[in-house]
Order: sequence, then structure tokens, then C-alpha cells
Amino acid sequence: MKLALLILLLLNPHLSSSKNTPASGQPQEDLVEQKCLLKNYTHHSCDKVFCQPWQKCIEGTCACKLPYQCPKAGTPVCATNGRGYPTYCHLKSFECLHPEIKFSNNGTCTAEEKFNVSLIYGSTDTEGIVQVKLVDQDEKMFICKNSWSTVEANVACFDLGFPLGVRDIQGRFNIPVNHKINSTECLHVRCQGVETSLAECTFTKKSSKAPHGLAGVVCYTQDADFPTSQSFQCVNGKRIPQEKACDGVNDCGDQSDELCCKGCRGQAFLCKSGVCIPNQRKCNGEVDCITGEDESGCEEDKKNKIHKGLARSDQGGETEIETEETEMLTPDMDTERKRIKSLLPKLSCGVKRNTHIRRKRVVGGKPAEMGDYPWQVAIKDGDRITCGGIYIGGCWILTAAHCVRPSRYRNYQVWTSLLDWLKPNSQLAVQGVSRVVVHEKYNGATYQNDIALVEMKKHPGKKECELINSVPACVPWSPYLFQPNDRCIISGWGREKDNQKVYSLRWGEVDLIGNCSRFYPGRYYEKEMQCAGTSDGSIDACKGDSGGPLVCKDVNNVTYVWGIVSWGENCGKPEFPGVYTRVASYFDWISYYVGRPLVSQYNV
Repeated sequence: MKLALLILLLLNPHLSSSKNTPASGQPQEDLVEQKCLLKNYTHHSCDKVFCQPWQKCIEGTCACKLPYQCPKAGTPVCATNGRGYPTYCHLKSFECLHPEIKFSNNGTCTAEEKFNVSLIYGSTDTEGIVQVKLVDQDEKMFICKNSWSTVEANVACFDLGFPLGVRDIQGRFNIPVNHKINSTECLHVRCQGVETSLAECTFTKKSSKAPHGLAGVVCYTQDADFPTSQSFQCVNGKRIPQEKACDGVNDCGDQSDELCCKGCRGQAFLCKSGVCIPNQRKCNGEVDCITGEDESGCEEDKKNKIHKGLARSDQGGETEIETEETEMLTPDMDTERKRIKSLLPKLSCGVKRNTHIRRKRVVGGKPAEMGDYPWQVAIKDGDRITCGGIYIGGCWILTAAHCVRPSRYRNYQVWTSLLDWLKPNSQLAVQGVSRVVVHEKYNGATYQNDIALVEMKKHPGKKECELINSVPACVPWSPYLFQPNDRCIISGWGREKDNQKVYSLRWGEVDLIGNCSRFYPGRYYEKEMQCAGTSDGSIDACKGDSGGPLVCKDVNNVTYVWGIVSWGENCGKPEFPGVYTRVASYFDWISYYVGRPLVSQYNV
């Protein structure tokens, strides 16, 4: 029988938002940071994004955990290979190692029940209207168009074996005229974008009798004909329209279009780390920006949303609250993912036990009080304090390589909770040293890799070092946690700029400085070093401050050791800012010696 063609247009809900004027006011072509693009960041780059609970961050890349490293608590799940796993995390860890094995359903495996996704009415096997067969349903069902976006379409294409994800969610499909489609019987689906199978997304059915359009998809293939002049090149080889970069939507499928942004289009939210995320992820209870600001100030945001909701209901007519009943057809695996995250070990670092009012204003610094800088330590060599250091947890101190020598470890003492070394305070604790580790590539002539670790001796009968009045500073894992012009703090017992000795611990505020090669041409190595200072040079680190901390606070008031006092010239002069070892570049080196659990945050 001859079939007539019915054209069904499936509209992309993101197309309109991608044409909005960028929130930053910058021209569209200026939103992408070209220098950043050279680093080929993707959703597996933990310099830019958080790893999933079944991954860990190794040398800037999210690598697979082994299944036994997952939390044991959870409900059993079934995989597409018909094998059961004790928890969702165990299965995802196994899938990470063996990508052909995917999630099928929550609960135990049954021989006859399998999740299935397929496309029909397309001209090729790369496109069509989406049908799904849920594990406990007898028939295949369509998906409602109003719950369908690039996020869900990407997951569907991954599930169907198209690793580059979706090309479009609108298309022209050949539907037989005698084929009746009851659009009121379609399913709603919600994905987060981290899934590899639609089976992991949440399916619901609503009681509304209003007709719905049906979801369709065109999956991307390597031979896709796409203009190169006005397109964005994704890291995975996919090309997307230039105007879709930095819009908060993962059009590339590997997120590379959202990780190198100076601004965001439409309503997308710009993380300080240069990442654009969907606006609905702000204040959703889960930190998406590695810098944390998407979950900062959310109480006020919630009040505003409530106020706006009340205002709409007072304007007469119906409110926007959805009243139709919703039936959950599959478990919410995103909630399970968040639960797994909550079970991962948490670090206690960077938060003071007590706080003092910060005074306005280490050259030009002010005296510190007890508890101001509980991570600050002094390193005593023989009968004098020669350098500072930073307590990072356990028995470990971070300092500069030029401060210590491994062969002299018996000569060193670590003084913690010290304020004035002429008048030692009662909280002072003195620790012996059992080992000194200097970076293998430290260059004393250029100060490259000027970083060292000092391991303190444990007291007899103790398994760990107990420093009652000390709090470890957090160790940064990403170079994007803080940016030029961020205000940070230096502290130490170094000399004043007139070479006058300082006996009490002093502190001062400095700004991080970018492009420091202009001050030290040929001697400044950007990846390994960080400049900081003030416009008038009034606050600076000087001789004797070496090895001490440059610490920065994030939006949640958590303190990170961003730099180690290393070198500089003409102390206290604005045209010669202090140079610090950039600690984030040495996260893996530090964790190799001290152990990952001591310094790893957010499952990195």
C-alpha cells in the first residue's frame, strides 16, 4: 500500500535562547577564550569540572575508579549484560572501564525484561521519532516533545551508539498517514546529561489529556556536512554552530563548548572558572562550579523566587503551578548519584575554628592574633627560624624547596601556633622532623619547582600527628579556582623593606597578578609560578617569609594554599611583585607523597 507523507516538525527549545545577546555584553565571537581552547578541556577534565562519584582526578583527567572503591551502601542494579551489581556506583565504575556495558534497570535482573530505545520514521538509522521500551512495560512508548531537549537527545544518541551525540532535535520524518499516534500517551523524560543510557533518566507519565508533540532526534555522524567557517570545533571532532558555544547547553556532547568561556549567552550562568552552566542549576542544592558560586547566596535567591511566584498569583487568573498528576515510572537515578556523592569521605580543611574581625590592612603587614592563620608554621633550623611553612594535614608541611635540604632533616623543627618567637605563647607546639622531600626538578638558579614537603615526627604511641591548635589549609587541585585580581593573604615573620627584623607573625592582603612576564621577562614560568602584590607595593613578602603561605578564600570562606613564598626583587616595590610557587600545579606531586585521601576534595 502506498504511503503518504506527513511532515512532523520537532522544535528545538534551545534555539531561541542561543540567539540572545550575551549576558556579559561581549560580541558573540569574543565569548570563547582561545588560549584555553588549546588545552582541549572536556567533561573529563577535572581542572574545569567535578568528576563523577565513580571517577577520581588523576593529572587533570577524571579516571575510572575500581568498583571496590565505591561506597558499599545502596540498592542492587542490573546491567545490559544481564549481570547484577550491588550498587549503581559499582555498575558505573565497571561501565567506565568497559563502556559497552550500560545500566538497564534498578533492582534484580530478569531474563525477559530489557530496556530498549529505537528510532522510527527516519530516512536513515541516524534519525527518527524516539521510542522506548521500559523494563516493566509491555509496549514501546513515544516521548513527549515538551520534555525533550539537547540534554536528553544527547543521551539517546549515546545509547544508540552515536558517540558524538545529537546533531538536531528537529527534523522531517516520514509518518504513514494511516498510522495513529496518540500523543496523550507519550512519556516525559528528564536527564542530567551525565548519563550514557536513557535507562538512567527519569521517566514519568502525566494525567493531562492535552495532546503533545512527539520527540525526535537526528544523531551526529563523522560524515555530517557542516560549514566550517561559522562553526565551533569540539574536542571530540564534532562541529556545532558558533552561536551555540558558551550558552550553557552541552551541544558538543563532551562539554568542550562550555568550558572556555569569558561570558555566557542568554540566561546561562558563568562560573568564575570560565564554565557556562544552565541557569536552572544555580541554587539547586548541588555544586556545579568548581569555584562554588552557583550555590552561594541561595537563601536570598529562594526568597526572590517565592516572592515572584506570589506576585504572579496575585495578578488574577491561574497561577503557573502545575496541577496534573504525575506517575513515576522509573527510579530517579540522579538522586542516587547525589546520595553516592554524599557518602564519599569529606575533608576538614581551610575553615578556622574561630574567627576574628579582619582589620584593614610581610612588608607593611599587621600583627596576627591566635587562630587567625592556624595553617601557618615556622621552620627552625638550629637556633633560628629561617622559613615559614603551611600545614596541609596529617603530619605534613608544605614549604619552599630553597628553604630545606633532605640531608639536614634532623636539624629542623616545626613550630606550630607561634605568634612571637621572642615571647613564645602558651599554645606553641614544637615538632621534630622525620623526612624532607624536595621536588625532583627543583632548579635553584631559576626557582622552578620551588616546593618541598616536610614530614613531622609522630609522638610515641600515636598513629598520627596531633596539632591541637592547627587547622590544615586546603590544597587546590585546579588552576582555575582563583583568578588574577582576586584578593588573597600572605603571612610570615620576614623582614620589613628597610631590612628590619620582625619577631611577630604578620599578615597582609595582596592581589593575584596575571601576565607577570612583563615584570620578570625570561624568568617567570606561568604554569609553575604566581605573582601577587599591591599597586603601591605596600604589602609584600620579604626575606624570612620564604616557604610561607599565600592563601585565598573561596565564596564559601574555605581557605586554599594558592602559593608558597618563593622569590622576588626589590622587596616592597610595586614594579617588582612577589613570586610564589603555584601550588595547584603540584597537586598530584603532593598527593603522591602524602596520600590522596589527605588532600583530595570533591572526589578528586
